[in-house]
Amino acid sequence: MRIVYILKSLKDPVKHYVGITHNLEKRLKEHNEELSYYTKRYAPWEVETYIVFRSKEAAESFERYLKAGSGQSFLVKRLLPPKSEAK
Repeated sequence: MRIVYILKSLKDPVKHYVGITHNLEKRLKEHNEELSYYTKRYAPWEVETYIVFRSKEAAESFERYLKAGSGQSFLVKRLLPPKSEAK
C-alpha cells in the first residue's frame, strides 16, 4: 500500500506539499523534524488529505499528476478546502 499525501504548512498556510509514503505518521514526523530540504523552510506541517492506493504504480502516477500543471489545478479545486475555510 502507498499513500499519496498533501501537507499544509502551519507557518505559511498557502504552502502545500505533495508526497508519497507507506507510513504517513513517520513521514509527517520527518517533515516536522525538518529532515527534508524543501519542507524544512515551511515547517511545521499538518496533513490536509491523503489517498491510499494498493498499487505502487498508481500511487506514483497520481503523485506525479498532482505535481504537474493540470494536477495542481485539480489539487486546488478538489482536494484543498476553499480559501475561506483554509485557516
